[in-house]
Amino acid sequence: MNALDLQGRVAVVTGGARGIGLAIAERAVASGAKVAIWDVDLAEAEAVASRLGGFAAKVDVTEEAAILAALAGTEKALGPVDILVANAGITGPNAPVESYPVDAWRQVIEIDLTGVFLCCRAVVPGMRARDYGRIVNIASIAGKEGNPNAAAYSAAKAGVIGLTKSLGKELATTGVRANCVTPAAAKTDIFKQMTEAQIGYMLSKIPAGRFALVEEIAALVCWLASEDCSFSTGGVFDVSGGRATY
Repeated sequence: MNALDLQGRVAVVTGGARGIGLAIAERAVASGAKVAIWDVDLAEAEAVASRLGGFAAKVDVTEEAAILAALAGTEKALGPVDILVANAGITGPNAPVESYPVDAWRQVIEIDLTGVFLCCRAVVPGMRARDYGRIVNIASIAGKEGNPNAAAYSAAKAGVIGLTKSLGKELATTGVRANCVTPAAAKTDIFKQMTEAQIGYMLSKIPAGRFALVEEIAALVCWLASEDCSFSTGGVFDVSGGRATY
């Protein structure tokens, strides 16, 4: 594992109790950061935070009040937040647009897009005031290419890309950087929400012939969260095994 310098930084990882978020939290701590785990599963978040020496909060990212309470708790426990990794998300059901459940569409958009917006909105004022911050939003290759039978997820992740580009431009003259990553699929618990056909489709699109490792995604995210990422902002960084074409 190559060294990354996050010494003295405080990082928030949403959805950090498992999967990609957990790998990011672990890599951040290994790089010297103190980490707050924000997750809807408080018991799992507390277990991870205890192991990593961090802070845990129960957060539904669609609820602004919960986000603000978690931010206040994090800053009281660990100090001002330097890094936000907005990772929490769901895939939603697999169905064609004409039969996609409207309630499921709204839920995916609320969690995967509005949740990212609310978390960014909460941390930006403090980062602006301190003239330093790193925001890394977790999008998806589906947000670039669109996955069939996953319109809500694809649309939400495309929205995350657009949000990140706008935010990066808004903050470009400050010491705050905002970027996103667009991974191809990684084999995590989120696969339990997908059909075997959907999983097979995603694998068939990756020239490398395998799914991403969560550690590979975490390595890129933590570089984007470091001081070394000083001129890249509003950027979209692929971890796609060759799938990305632009």
